[in-house]
Amino acid sequence: MRASIRKLGNSAGLILPKSVLTEMKVGVGDPVELKLSGEKLTIERVRRHRREGWEEDARRIAAEEPLDREWLDLPNESDDKLVL
Repeated sequence: MRASIRKLGNSAGLILPKSVLTEMKVGVGDPVELKLSGEKLTIERVRRHRREGWEEDARRIAAEEPLDREWLDLPNESDDKLVL
């Protein structure tokens, strides 16, 4: 597959076809790793850890106004049963 380098403002860019992005499992805005070896450029998807960002998200959610938690006080069918 061939592509052309295009001018983007004061920079240059390469347009990747949707089929390539789909196969790489990346989308617009996703981070990628560029590796240059001689004249060969490799583009790889950045693999994130499954729980990456969870800590920051939990802190952000905790800092927000409390949500309606009245549902926590509603009875549950198992409340009357003895659980061993």
